[in-house]
Amino acid sequence: MTNNYEFPTPTLISGNGVELEVFEAGQKNGGQPIVLCHGWPEHAFSWRHQVTPLVEAGYHVIIPNQRGYGKSSCPKEVTKYDIEHLTGDLVALLDHYQYKDAIFMGHDWGASVVWSMALLHPERVNKMINLCLPYQVRGERPWIDFMEEAFGDDYYFVHFNKQPGVADAVLDENAAQFLRNLYRKNVPSQGSVEGMEMINLAKATQPLGEPVMSDDDLSVYITAFNKTGFTPSINWYRNLNRNWDLLGDVSPILHQPTLMIYGEKDIIPPLPNIKDFVPNIDIKSLNTGHWIQEERPEELNQMILEWLEK
Repeated sequence: MTNNYEFPTPTLISGNGVELEVFEAGQKNGGQPIVLCHGWPEHAFSWRHQVTPLVEAGYHVIIPNQRGYGKSSCPKEVTKYDIEHLTGDLVALLDHYQYKDAIFMGHDWGASVVWSMALLHPERVNKMINLCLPYQVRGERPWIDFMEEAFGDDYYFVHFNKQPGVADAVLDENAAQFLRNLYRKNVPSQGSVEGMEMINLAKATQPLGEPVMSDDDLSVYITAFNKTGFTPSINWYRNLNRNWDLLGDVSPILHQPTLMIYGEKDIIPPLPNIKDFVPNIDIKSLNTGHWIQEERPEELNQMILEWLEK
């Protein structure tokens, strides 16, 4: 698989009490800023296929490794990964570049941060594009409590919270194998997914389906997680109930123009009543699994650029 892009060289940018490793391309203040937020267990590099098309369309592309990832700061305290800190990092990034607001695009956990950015700092978000993960309705019960009741103790969100350190150690010990097994497409259906899903993936000696990226590209992720370990990024999950509390007094309605793109083969289901919370939304989908910007980059780029041009 050949790649016709050059991923930018990173710089370290300080703000909100941390340093972020930031990859940027395009002309500062010459183009519209767009901030791309990766998911778990990803890396800024997951957006490599989007950089050139966005720059050529006139955007200033800003891609942070968010706290806990790559060469960005990895604070020790779990609460330093709550949604106030994660969105505060993005506010600090806009302040660094002296931007009043920006377009934000997120995938997976990055989408969760973008949705929350629009909730907590609506004046800094002028448009949103989110991939795979729809808006999360706050609901009556804290998220981890709800998941424990719905999916049991072994569901990885719950297990990460109830058994701190257990999954982290298995993933750290098998980082290359875990990432190789996770970044797959066209994986045959496993029927009902057992609990301990991430630990099982880390221990599996044979990957299923086909790889979504080359070994060279995968090595960027492996190198990064060998350096940080998985605990800092898993700490994002350990703040879900705290985030539920922090969002308690925030209006749940988002008014920004929004594009939501689902992967039709992804296991994350769409939110049927998303327009109740995000009235100004366009909803699209691609015939792809969860790693949408790796699996279908050209179609995704076309969809994004057409929507932005409207």
